[in-house]
Amino acid sequence: MPYSLDPISANCYPGTTTLVNKFNIRDKSVLEEAEDVLTASKSTQWLSAPKMNTFDFAHYKAIHSFLFSDLYDWAGQVRTVNISKKGTSFCPAEKINDQANRIFAYLKKQNFLCRLEKGPFVEALVDFYCATNMLHPFREGNGRTQRTFLSQLAQNAGYTLNFAKIDGDLLMIATIQAAQGVTDLLRELIKTAI
Repeated sequence: MPYSLDPISANCYPGTTTLVNKFNIRDKSVLEEAEDVLTASKSTQWLSAPKMNTFDFAHYKAIHSFLFSDLYDWAGQVRTVNISKKGTSFCPAEKINDQANRIFAYLKKQNFLCRLEKGPFVEALVDFYCATNMLHPFREGNGRTQRTFLSQLAQNAGYTLNFAKIDGDLLMIATIQAAQGVTDLLRELIKTAI
């Protein structure tokens, strides 16, 4: 799903909203297919043998780099443009690092959600999901990075979080609702995936 931004300033091929990529793919739908295939495989690799377990912003960026480095030179780097999607404006680019520091410091203060019963774990995971969704620190690939990170975080806390159990369209609706402060559907979807 495309972001709203100015293609001239956003690492896109001239006159398009297709991101400049290492394969020089200029057809947006072909690039999306390549992203899906590559990142699904990379996510599985990461979750079977995580490269980091610090659960801080450096860890989050390392996941993005791992998932997208075959496609983009800027993989793992914080975006420098402001973006929005489906009427939701995400964290301004210049505030991402400060906001990320607060979000991940709070996660650490919560002991990375370890030793929580399922109900409180779901609540804390939904809160973290909402916070990182609004952060949206990367130019592309935020959802895939978020799902990989959350799956590893859940695993570390003694749970299995399987996003394959969640309908992608419903998750998109739930994410949009959550951005407006309504988290009921997101909570139910997360609960069924654990």
